[in-house]
Amino acid sequence: MLSDIEIAQKNVMEPISKIADKVGILPEELEQYGHYKAKISLDVLKRLEKKPDGKLVLVTAITPTPAGEGKSTTSIGLAQALNRVGKKAVVALREPSLGPVFGIKGGAAGGGYAQVVPMDDINLHFTGDMHAITAANNLLSAMIDNHIHHGNELRLDARQITWRRVMDMNDRALRNVVVGLGGKVCGFPRQDAFTITVASEIMAILCLAKDLEDLKARFGRIVIGCDLDGNPVHVHQLGCEGAMAMLMKDAIKPNLVQTLEHTPAIIHGGPFANIAHGCNSLLATKMALKLGDIAITEAGFGADLGAEKFMDIKCHYGNLYPDAVVLVATIRALKMHGGVAKADLSQENVQAVSDGFSNLAKQVENMRTFGLPVLVAINKFATDTPAEIDMLLQKCASYGVEVSLNECWEKGGEGGIDMANKLVAMLEEQKPQKVELYDVNDTIPNKLKAIVTKIYGGDGVTFTPNAKKQIKQLEDWGLDKLPVCVAKTQYSLSDNPALLGAPKGFKINVQDVRVSNGAGFIVCQTSNIMVMPGLPKKPAALKMDIDNNGKIYGLF
Repeated sequence: MLSDIEIAQKNVMEPISKIADKVGILPEELEQYGHYKAKISLDVLKRLEKKPDGKLVLVTAITPTPAGEGKSTTSIGLAQALNRVGKKAVVALREPSLGPVFGIKGGAAGGGYAQVVPMDDINLHFTGDMHAITAANNLLSAMIDNHIHHGNELRLDARQITWRRVMDMNDRALRNVVVGLGGKVCGFPRQDAFTITVASEIMAILCLAKDLEDLKARFGRIVIGCDLDGNPVHVHQLGCEGAMAMLMKDAIKPNLVQTLEHTPAIIHGGPFANIAHGCNSLLATKMALKLGDIAITEAGFGADLGAEKFMDIKCHYGNLYPDAVVLVATIRALKMHGGVAKADLSQENVQAVSDGFSNLAKQVENMRTFGLPVLVAINKFATDTPAEIDMLLQKCASYGVEVSLNECWEKGGEGGIDMANKLVAMLEEQKPQKVELYDVNDTIPNKLKAIVTKIYGGDGVTFTPNAKKQIKQLEDWGLDKLPVCVAKTQYSLSDNPALLGAPKGFKINVQDVRVSNGAGFIVCQTSNIMVMPGLPKKPAALKMDIDNNGKIYGLF
């Protein structure tokens, strides 16, 4: 079997102008970055404002193994399959971060014969969106320290600056740093920290902004810390929101590429779902809804993370709601939840599949909590045995959930025909019933409790003394009436990665509460989450290379 990059390199891509023609994007609305990728002008949304939206399908998953369960592969394969059965489908995905690319998880361009291309460009610098986000974020950091150095007119409390610098790379050495060393000309020394770019509030704002003007207004609302009297200080008080937005003038435009089968793919924005809200941009999703009959989009990690945040944050601000959910599951992940060690996941274990079904059942329940019809997509691996697959099919039947065997990785769109047909029937026969998980005007503890009890299956929430103090501060500032974004492990429904399956009787412990006021949500961080990941002992970068002709090797 060829590697992902070998499959991608053998593929003959169509000119991006031809892909744009398929969905009615006008030549003047396309800004090409070479032959096979382009930016889409926001004028498309203005022109198609009165055109009815297509159907929206959200792809999510069970609680994943460290390698992921194939949401992007399924999303891409499903879009290809829908076009094969006569539907005009467009897929909207997140952009990969360089951190996982060179670390352990890999990229986010799909796999096998269900990929978006050019996959090497998409996984590396692409059209420069990540760099623009990094620059805008760090311009603000520079402006804060410069303001303090030149007299500190706003009386910023240097001990309580919450804005952090970012870099789009896993680098644990930057988790805690001291800036301003080197004497008077280098500013005032203070403790600082880096997060990975995809965890920046700038990324979240990009993914929730309606247009460039809204982006700039949201930048102005960012809270960077407080003054010596304890009052919040916003970016608009520094006056640099215009310069930040200027750096983002191209990054705000969604990117158009194609799948291996030339299905249009819009890729834009990429916040992580374990430390941010985990969804591609609202602009990309709205474009897909206008340009296609069916828009396929995904949310990061399991349904307890990305899908919950899609519903409670993205839908809240975007005035949209999915028509159906495709929930990706793998035999290997079910065996892991059934108690099988990672090293033994390739060995047949039918009982473990049965035992691990509890996690899939809970994630199906989570999506039904939002009133959504659910189709389970089994992402088939070569190591899956007929007995294991039969067991999973039986468990799904007994649980009353529609299921399809997805072979898109091996067969491309052809491997998703059954999945596509079942989804089309579901879209025609079932309608979602809109449900709000909590009232955004409720207290922060009550909103958290709703997420923990209704989605995670836990008993409630505990707060560290510091978190309680932070909640009180947000209440005093009048910034507590926003949706909640929980930062927690992706490997468990709880905040303990060792608790697999569908654990009960646990409580989530919140150690840090901060407001992303520009994005419009409150981040509640649990005790085991690093917002600047580290590289593994043997990073994927060690297997990568490039030859004198520019051909890349080892990129998955």
